[in-house]
Amino acid sequence: MTLLLREAIGGSLRRARVKRSRTLRDVSHTARVSLGYLSEVERGRKEASSELLAAICEALEFPLPDLLAEVAEELRPLPAMQPLTPIGTRHTDLRRAVTAAPARPAGAPASALVRVAA
Repeated sequence: MTLLLREAIGGSLRRARVKRSRTLRDVSHTARVSLGYLSEVERGRKEASSELLAAICEALEFPLPDLLAEVAEELRPLPAMQPLTPIGTRHTDLRRAVTAAPARPAGAPASALVRVAA
């Protein structure tokens, strides 16, 4: 599922408002925007203009650049993960690595078995 820009903005605004213990009514009054419209923006149903975003951010004392940075981070894709190798398909490599490992000297801690390949 793709997250839309307006949904990310709305979610960030809502989190900021709740974090500051502010009500929709309070913020809408301070920002001079209708309560219904602010609710629609927070739910990601309406695209807010830059002027409206600036007014809402000012009412929340949440700098607009901080809002945009938070939204950008939320929209940034996660790095691609390597597919997992199914269990049992590489057992010979593991067996070879275990049998090639040197024996631990008597009384040496278990951490003595850890080696970093150069």
